[in-house]
Amino acid sequence: MPNIKSAIKRVKTSEERNAQNSAQKSTMRTAVKRFEAAVVNNDDNAKTLLATAVKQLDKAASNGLIHKNAANRQKARLMKKLNAANA
Repeated sequence: MPNIKSAIKRVKTSEERNAQNSAQKSTMRTAVKRFEAAVVNNDDNAKTLLATAVKQLDKAASNGLIHKNAANRQKARLMKKLNAANA
């Protein structure tokens, strides 16, 4: 544990940010998994779940949790799965 006041604050804030980032990343992954499960089961809610997953991916990209291009790639793959399921 650091002795300097600013270093103590840094540890505290980095732990808080880490917790927030982990929670948001988990929410994003869950949204993607729910959509993929809906596509496999031919669920009617797949379109709304896709919108939720895309929103979470965009949110994660804007906060720097994942790279912008990685988010775009994942969104493209999700759209492709939905279109393949509807075809």
